[in-house]
Amino acid sequence: MFISVRITRLDPMTAAALFLVYAVLNGVTLSFIFLAYNLGTITYAAVAAGAMFGATSIVAYATRIDLSRFGGLLLMALIGLIVASIVNMFFASSALDQIISYVGVLLFVALTAYDTQRIKKLALTISANGAVSEAGLVQRVSIIGALTLYLDLINLFLFLLRIMGGRGGRR
Repeated sequence: MFISVRITRLDPMTAAALFLVYAVLNGVTLSFIFLAYNLGTITYAAVAAGAMFGATSIVAYATRIDLSRFGGLLLMALIGLIVASIVNMFFASSALDQIISYVGVLLFVALTAYDTQRIKKLALTISANGAVSEAGLVQRVSIIGALTLYLDLINLFLFLLRIMGGRGGRR
């Protein structure tokens, strides 16, 4: 959130360094999945997430269908997913956990498509307006775009991992 909010005021090199620090910290945090899931499940989830993410981004980039009208709906769905996840922490319902996991996969596939198109449109707008010369604008847009898509991929992977590994994890 810090990078997203402060991106317009940060030096592009500082923003890139913060993004790398975030990615490393996220990697350290995610390393604990090896305690909860076996290597085969993690591998299958990673390959599936990568394939889904790549295919979704390619289709979203190439399609002429405008996905911008779904931004508000996707944000509301994300908030609903977060609320449902918090509620399920107290109820520990395996059925709700499965529903949350499948909805999470669908939501992050949709967010990947939406974010890919949004980044493409922003890049086209910047180049069409000749704003490329503005100091660091392209770098800042690149960093925030990378962060957004990185978060989409990580969340897609985690929801697929929950589905493939079951609630208990080790299988």
